[in-house]
Amino acid sequence: MTMTLQEISDRMEIQDVMVDYCYAIDHKKWDDLDDVFTPDAVIDYSEMVGFRGNLVETKAFLVSGLAQLSAYQHSISTSHIEITGDTAFGRTLVHNPMQVTLPTGEKHVMFVGLWYRDQFVRTPKGWRIKDRYEEKCYTFNVPAGMMPE
Repeated sequence: MTMTLQEISDRMEIQDVMVDYCYAIDHKKWDDLDDVFTPDAVIDYSEMVGFRGNLVETKAFLVSGLAQLSAYQHSISTSHIEITGDTAFGRTLVHNPMQVTLPTGEKHVMFVGLWYRDQFVRTPKGWRIKDRYEEKCYTFNVPAGMMPE
């Protein structure tokens, strides 16, 4: 498959948006998400943690929801992206190790595997995520009650 320079540029910009999301989350820079999502974005984490909301609601949810974790890291790979003009759809593999401090004080490590299913749009400020859905793949070693069954 031969790509035009525009297609290469679009793919790289979309990849950067996805990486920017991971860095914003992992470094607790919630306002950086304003450069990742459109203002009217719908972010749906319902399969993973039972939450669905707009950008403002999502930032508030992340502040409180991730506070229970002592460490976490988002690693993304193998994105499949289809671009049509000023819109794109992507499905990206995510591996997310997390650490929680149990009531006993013990550090507990767990793993979550999922896919980001994203709709992207080209805006005057570059590509942004308009719709994100987290599709569950697997969990490992998650304490009871931390995630929907």
